[in-house]
Amino acid sequence: MPAADRPRGLVLVVEDEPAIADVIRLNLSGAGYRVEIEGRGDRALDAVRRHRPAAIVLDVGLPGLDGVEICRRLRAAEDWTPVLFVTARDDEVDRIIGLELGADDYVTKPFSPRELVARIGGVLRRAQGPPSSAPRTVGGVTLDTVRRRAFRGDEELALTVTEFDLLAHLMRRPGQVFTREQLLSEVWGYSSVAGARTVDVHIAQLRAKLGDASPIRTVRGVGYAAENASA
Repeated sequence: MPAADRPRGLVLVVEDEPAIADVIRLNLSGAGYRVEIEGRGDRALDAVRRHRPAAIVLDVGLPGLDGVEICRRLRAAEDWTPVLFVTARDDEVDRIIGLELGADDYVTKPFSPRELVARIGGVLRRAQGPPSSAPRTVGGVTLDTVRRRAFRGDEELALTVTEFDLLAHLMRRPGQVFTREQLLSEVWGYSSVAGARTVDVHIAQLRAKLGDASPIRTVRGVGYAAENASA
């Protein structure tokens, strides 16, 4: 069976513009995903509970309840289903607010449907994690990449798919400095000068969650590394 014909999980698309929803549906279906469409924000949370999607494509501007609030409520309920925001507002503040709420990625209208499919595929591949790997500890943080669990000492942390994979990527090579462009390419699967701010936002979110145990070091003018405190 060709790869594009194999079922790849269900994607819930929350989009109130029928033409855009149809384009997303056609492209995701062509890539092998099952797709459900919901046109109203105030019905989105019920749709998530009903369909239990592998990922959510979430428009920011929705009737009834906007995408930012939907994402906020999902994360508050400890639902970490990968979320990709679609926004018509080409404003960095909107993107940063969305990522701080726990979104995994975003695209801005008008977008390439092929790019959106690629972004969804990247998020889901990261969610699956590597087939096997021993837990790794750097600083005060331990990652179990098989079960995709993160710990600060004995406390388990709630990380999004992207936060987990960004931290795991840094911790696999302690001491190595990664540029923002490298992290975009190797963690997100794409490279863009405009997207470099996305890395900074996720790093800031990780540091807030990790607190004093954070092994992440900023190398000014270059990028980021994970190091033990004594390094």
